[in-house]
This record gives sequence, C-alpha cells and structure tokens, in this order.
Amino acid sequence: MNIFEAIWQNLALRSALIAWAIAQTLKGFTAIRPRGGFSWKYFLGTGGMPSSHSAFVCGLSFAVGLLHGFESTDFAISFVLSMIVMYDAAGLRRAAGRQAAILNILVEELFHKGEFKQERLRELLGHSPFEVMAGALIGILVALLICR
Repeated sequence: MNIFEAIWQNLALRSALIAWAIAQTLKGFTAIRPRGGFSWKYFLGTGGMPSSHSAFVCGLSFAVGLLHGFESTDFAISFVLSMIVMYDAAGLRRAAGRQAAILNILVEELFHKGEFKQERLRELLGHSPFEVMAGALIGILVALLICR
C-alpha cells in the first residue's frame, strides 16, 4: 500500500479532509458577489461562509470521538485543539479583519488626497460565530457519514 492509500484509510483524517473540501467549495458559492456563481477568490481564500477551519477540525475531532470514544485522551486532545482553532477564527482573525477594513478606509482617504499610495489590506480574515458553527456542523456530519 502506498502512502496516499494508507493516509486515505485513516478515517479521522479522511473525515477532516472531506469536511474541509466541502466547506471550501461551499464558500466559493456562498460569497456575496454581484454576478453570483462560483468564485475562485473565495474558494482559495480565508474567511467567509462556512468556516473551512471549523469543518476541518470538527471533522477530525468528531471522527476521533466516534473511533476511539468520546472519553478517550485522543478525543480530548483533538477537542481542545479544535476549540482553539475555532476561537481564533471567530475572535482574533475576525478582529484583525475589522482592523484591516478601518485601515483600508484611512488609506483610501489619504490616496484620494494624493498624499499616500498603498495596497488594500485583506479584510476577510476571520469568521462570524455563525460561520464557525456552520463549519463545525459540516465537520460533524461528514465524520458521522465516514465513520458509521
């Protein structure tokens, strides 16, 4: 068995990867755009609905719980790391995105006066709590399908 086949046989990892792929693909369709349709920018980027970070870590954690027991140390480690990732996605990275939006307004005002020229900062960095929970739900559902 080659390494890719061996990795694919790991149900916890498979759950995480499939959950991530589903969430990232949905993100390409759910971003608000004037023309609608699929957007590679949102498919490849961070932030947006649903959170692929949350889907990834919840797919892993829930699969570990199903496979090794929700009372296992393996699940506890995975769960704690998942909570850190989701907290970061909804808290710290979201706050950084809001700061980028404010800085972009300031830079735009300075640019129109001809005093300053600067690239726009990326504003879509984090997730709303709803986006995080939607990603978490995708991860849990994929783990249930893969591990049952």
